[in-house]
Formats: sequence, structure tokens, C-alpha cells
Amino acid sequence: MTGPGPLARIVPNGAMVREMLAAEARLTLAPARAILMRNGLYRRLLLWGAPPARLLYHPVDAVPRRLEDADALLGGRFRFAGETVEAGEGSIFNKPAPSRAWAGSLHGFAWLPPLVMAGGEPARKLAIDLTAQWLKRYPHYSEPAWSAPVMTRRLMMLLAHGETLFVGTPAPFQKALLSSMREQGRLLPRILDDVIPGIPRFEAVIAAALAAVCLDDRIERMDAALDRTEAEIARQIHADGGHVSRSPEALFHAYRYLTMLIDALTKTGRVVPQPLRSAHDRMAPMIRFFRHGDGGLALFHGGLESDPRITTAMLARDEVRGQPHAHAPHSGFQRMAAGRSYVVMDCGGAPPPEFSRWAHASALAFEFSAGPQRIVVNCGAALHQSEWSDALRRTAAHSTLVVADTSSAAIMPPGRLRRLFGARLQGGPAKVETNRMQTPYGAKVFASHDGYLTPFGIVHERTLALGPQGAALNGTDRLVPQGKTRRGTLEFAIRFHVHPDVRLSPSQGGGVLLKLPDGEGWRFRAGGGQVGIEESVYLGNGKTRKTEQIVVTAAVKQAPIEIGWLFEQIGNTK
Repeated sequence: MTGPGPLARIVPNGAMVREMLAAEARLTLAPARAILMRNGLYRRLLLWGAPPARLLYHPVDAVPRRLEDADALLGGRFRFAGETVEAGEGSIFNKPAPSRAWAGSLHGFAWLPPLVMAGGEPARKLAIDLTAQWLKRYPHYSEPAWSAPVMTRRLMMLLAHGETLFVGTPAPFQKALLSSMREQGRLLPRILDDVIPGIPRFEAVIAAALAAVCLDDRIERMDAALDRTEAEIARQIHADGGHVSRSPEALFHAYRYLTMLIDALTKTGRVVPQPLRSAHDRMAPMIRFFRHGDGGLALFHGGLESDPRITTAMLARDEVRGQPHAHAPHSGFQRMAAGRSYVVMDCGGAPPPEFSRWAHASALAFEFSAGPQRIVVNCGAALHQSEWSDALRRTAAHSTLVVADTSSAAIMPPGRLRRLFGARLQGGPAKVETNRMQTPYGAKVFASHDGYLTPFGIVHERTLALGPQGAALNGTDRLVPQGKTRRGTLEFAIRFHVHPDVRLSPSQGGGVLLKLPDGEGWRFRAGGGQVGIEESVYLGNGKTRKTEQIVVTAAVKQAPIEIGWLFEQIGNTK
């Protein structure tokens, strides 16, 4: 969708070099560590213990499962990470894995929740059989079955969905399963640093704490797990309740995991540490901050819409009922709401490098909805690695301004660094300024970023103003050349990606008419540039849908240039 960005070559700094050396050391020592963790003495001294008689509590995992997934499993089709393997004769665990992600899902027991949801004896029998096969084949440490990320998912699945495995099954099977869970729960805290920073590590920390609580482990192990949870909260949850990755969906999952742990502590009669309560209370208003009128989340920094029903159910658990602020300064977002309309704008820079492997070059991008209908959106994110993954992270996949077909930040290119650190976002705006005012004509937000200063000597300024009734959204995009940087003539485009349920048509005078599914009409107009309609794509809910975008094009030379534009409601067009 755009060029790679202002950084053509990634030059490691001191922090990255240290991180690279640590990652290389882990890779070099991985075989020796695997041998150590399989060693009987190591396991006996550090991991073994009398298996609990039962699980004290099964945490409730609110994420929905699809019945069609259970049907596929009962038909012998294991569909994970975009790949399908037919079980056929023999055990699915003996089949070659088509990808590392598929293997991780199989060993992470991704099949357990849909089988439990389906109910019925065939589904229950398959779940028990698969669990028994796994216990027999993987009793000790091996990879990927016992790697930290996979162990995290498996423990979460067993704790939240494994109750059926303990109903009417033979005592030796139950003892073997509880013994394995005990060993996994004690090993995971020792290898947490193997998990990717961000939500994957947050989940791993919560899984380790849940295992300690639900398996009734020794008090010192439980305290250590809760201390680690508090430390991870301090590292990942901002003072305004947002997540350090700047992803609304990541925030929702962090809230979901933390809710599971708080419930487990409460149900087992244990004290919930105040830092956990405080974080939980801060996070709920920020989830509301990112919700569109349809109940789903705004699409920023690798996040998807999420299921509105689950979001609503989770927020119903919030006893404080905290309402969202207009400005989230730590997370870097502005929010405007009036009448039935809602606008959220990205006014921050890239997350810290270790939390940026899914971040997007979306400086000053916004989303806009009226009632339950999204109008202006960002393109979303690819669930699995594909040809879309990098393209969806570039600036042109967002509703913002793009200079010279270049992203405002770069994605780490393929190579050794990317294999070690993931596709981190590099560079981008060093300085993002934002100011908000309330006028008689509604809220107005001004923001600027310098992501185009180094390559082109240009600063992008954007002003959004939402009318008091929510019937008009005014915007101004301004490019301001700085200093005497040689730049010549640079073309730029202001992109407004439109939700696929909205229909576009050119109007007289060079504008665009927008028809919402319920017949409501809006009109777009712009001055100072050429208005056109182009194809686009939307992956906000995990599915690829064709859509369109409004594009305003112009060129900047040595003097500042300003483009004004307007979305205005024009009534019902049924």
C-alpha cells in the first residue's frame, strides 16, 4: 500500500545490541536448557510435588467459540492458524505440522474450548482422548509442546475449560493430568522471559498465577506469582488504563485475563492485591473509550473489533462503572462524542520497541461512526502472517495523510533482526503534540507529528472538530515545510477508508455521497485537492472484505499547504 517508510536500513542502537546478544544467548543455550529441564533431578527438586486432589476453581473465559469448529474437529479436521490437517488414521499428534503456529495451537489445546462448548458425549470423548494422547506422548519437557508460549495457552485452556476432563474419568487419568498441570504451573514462572513482551507475556504471567491459585500451590509460590503479576501490570498498563502496545484489543484481552485472576482469588477466599484492583478499575473506562456505537472496538495498532457481546458482558463486571475520559494522554488518543457520533484519533507515537511488533504507522489516523454504523475506519490487521500483514501496518492503510507514498514509520525488514525481535515498528514520529478545546460549536482537537520531518522536512498538522449534535465532522490537514530542506514537489494523499457496509457514489461538485445500511445519508466535501474514490480492503473482524476509500490528493512545495474537508449528515435516503 505504501513504500517501506523513512528508514531504508535499520541500525541497531545500544539497547537493541544488548537485547540481540541476550536473544542469541538464549538460542545458543536452548538445547542445553532443554536437556536440563528434562532431567529427572531438576524436575524432582524444582517442579514436582504432590498433585492436588482437585482444581479449587475453574476460571470463566468469556471468549466465544464457534460451533463449526467443534463440527470440524468431530469430523477429524484440525483447523488452526489458517491451516487444516486431517486426522485420518492414528493420532493427530503423529501428523506433520504444516506450520509452527498450527503446532502451537494443537499443543496449546485450542481444540478443547469448542469441544466443551459443543457438549454431548462424542465431543467429550474426543476431548478426553486427545488429552490422554498428549499426556502419554509429552510427559516431559520438549518443544514446541512445552515451550513457554504453548504452555501458557494449554494451562489457560485446561484451567478454564477442563472441568469436563474431571467428570467421570478414571482416577489414574485425573492424577496424571493434575500432576502434569502442577509441573507445568511450576515450570512456566521459570521461563516467562521466553514469551514475547506484551499481551503474550501478560497472559503467561496470569496463567502462572492462576495455576498457583487454582492448583492450591504453596503460599510462597502463589505470592511470587502475584508479585510478578503486579510487576507486569506496572510495565504494561498505563496510568490512564491503556495498554503499552496502544492496541484497544490488547487492552481488552489484558482486562479479560486480569478479571479471570481476580475472580479466582475471590472465589478461593484469597485477598486480591490492591494493584490488581486498581489496574482493573482503570482499564474498564479505557475499553469504553475505544468502543464504537456497534459495541466493538476501534481498529488501532494490530487490534480487531472484538465481539461486542463479549465486550459488553466483560464491562458489566465493572463495579466502578467508570466513564471514559475525552483525552488519554498516556496512551496517546483523543475521543470526541456528540449526539450519535463518535470519533477517536491516534495522537501518539510508536510504542516502546519491545511492544511494537504489531504496532502500526498510524500517526493522526482517526475512526468515525454514527450510531451503530462505522463510517470512516482503518483497514485492520491480519490474524495470521500473510501478504497483508505488513501492508496493513503502513500509513496508507489508515485514515490519515500519506506523503510521497511513504509510511510515517518503518517496519523492521526481513532478516536476522526480524527473526530475533519480530516485525517491530522503527522510527516514526519523535514529537507528537496535541491540544483540545471545547467551543460553542463542539469539541475541537489539534494534533501534529514530525514523522515526515527527517525524510522530507515536513510536519503534518491535523484538526478535527465534531459538531455539538454530531451531525458534522470538520477536518483540516496542513503540511508545513521546515527549514531549507531540499524537497522539490511532493505529492500527498489524505485517505478516508470507509466501512464495507457503507456505499459511496460521486456527487455533483466533486464531493462524495455516503449511504449507510439503514438509509442514513452523509456527504463528504473537500477544498484544496482532488477528490476521488479508490478500492480498499477491511479486515476488522478477521475476514477480508473489499471496500472503498475516499482519497484527496494534492502536492506540497516550499510553502505550507492546507486541505479542508467535511463529513455532514444530509438526512435519511431510504
